[in-house]
Amino acid sequence: MKIKAVAGDIAGHKCEALIVNLFEGVKKPGGATGAVDSALGGAISKLIARGEFSGRKGETAALPGGGKLAAGRVIVVGLGKKEKFDAEAARAAAAAGMVRARSMKVRGVGAALTGAGSGGLDPETAACSFAEGAILGLYKFDKYKTKDAKDKTSEVGISELAIVTNDAAAARAAGKGIKLGEILANAANAARDLVNEPPNVLNPAELASRARAMARKRGLKTTVFGKKDIERMKMGALLAVNQGSVNPPAFIVIEYKGDPKSKKTAAFVGKGITFDSGGLSLKPPNSMEDMKSDMSGAAAAIEAMDAISQLAPKINITAIIPATENMPDGGAVRVGDIVRAMNGRAIEILNTDAEGRLILADAICYAVSKGMSPIVDLATLTGACVVALGSVRAGLFSTDDKLAAKVEAAAELAGERVWRMPTDDDYKEFIKSDIADIKNVGNRYAGATTGSLFLEYFTDGTPWAHLDIAGTAYMDKKTGYYVKGGTGTGVRTLVRLALDMARG
Repeated sequence: MKIKAVAGDIAGHKCEALIVNLFEGVKKPGGATGAVDSALGGAISKLIARGEFSGRKGETAALPGGGKLAAGRVIVVGLGKKEKFDAEAARAAAAAGMVRARSMKVRGVGAALTGAGSGGLDPETAACSFAEGAILGLYKFDKYKTKDAKDKTSEVGISELAIVTNDAAAARAAGKGIKLGEILANAANAARDLVNEPPNVLNPAELASRARAMARKRGLKTTVFGKKDIERMKMGALLAVNQGSVNPPAFIVIEYKGDPKSKKTAAFVGKGITFDSGGLSLKPPNSMEDMKSDMSGAAAAIEAMDAISQLAPKINITAIIPATENMPDGGAVRVGDIVRAMNGRAIEILNTDAEGRLILADAICYAVSKGMSPIVDLATLTGACVVALGSVRAGLFSTDDKLAAKVEAAAELAGERVWRMPTDDDYKEFIKSDIADIKNVGNRYAGATTGSLFLEYFTDGTPWAHLDIAGTAYMDKKTGYYVKGGTGTGVRTLVRLALDMARG
């Protein structure tokens, strides 16, 4: 889909369908919507008066064109309450409008610059948000469906979207915003594709292959360490998780050098469990249904590098992805086994379903050994975080207030909300082992915190932040601009964080 910014009279913009918007409770449309209402002879005002449209968030209504309006049809989208409107609401409105347009089987769409002016957003931010919402909202993953099983309403794709403003300067700013929004949303959708692939297709080797393909396209250096390399590097925690799988592990390293003169490099670490059965601590069958998504952190790290390379911030970043399956065959790691991480520290394994933290421990050790700082990891780590925060926010854990604040700000800009969780030293008592340096689970309490503090144990004091995306990485039903399946969460947060760190 081609997206462009256009300066001109919105009522005179020729297209198959035109998207305009209204805040909840507005009785008489103003601005661009008012101009369209006037061209339609007050059709939108009449819709409101009849009680057929209230402006509720996500609400849509369709009207025929005609009169003095150049567009063939009009789609009115509700923005919700004005006092709660922000860039995320603009993304949601764009998605709602574009999905409605797709259901009408149109190819060319025009849209008012949602959120600019009365919405409080500057034209660049408004256009970026609209482009993100449009691309994210139209996402689908149906490559394995036969033609007869595919959704007929999505067979005709929207090929062009013109975001219309009546000011040339605003259009230029909107053009910049569109470019950023496209990069962010396309990268997030690419991560969704990875997450949605079935585990018999996307095993560790295939994940490494796709990471290589992305890096080759963007001119990034990629190193994929195989099992013998992993053994040589003494990554005993990663190897332990892999013991029960017939598919060998992969340790993927992607390097972006935006500031070659600097010796500083940040690390983005993504958990890459391409399927999680729980190992010998076997999950119930219904809990395995979405465990192909246990590599969502890896998908986010890989595709964030794609977006970062296009935006070219002056910063060095390395993505590190430990990848393996967690399976329960006769060679699988046992409850009670003790293994050593790359840094030589001994881990007592008391639950083989707490495997993500094991592979991340070796990845963090690798980042520390290379002098990378700060380290930010993303992982579908704990069910406890889902219990605490549901699918609304990811858990943020960090022992570094400055880094935590940067991650929070980046997530807020991205519309990927987080909530900072406690990391008090008192919780470390739960993961002390009687016979090893640390154990991989505590008791039934504060599981999200103890999981994060297990990771912190391997940072050796390096500034570090952990995002537990277990609740936000995969949706079991349509939610906002997400369809059922992978969300690509974390991609846009990492990109915004990289841009912020590059500014100093």
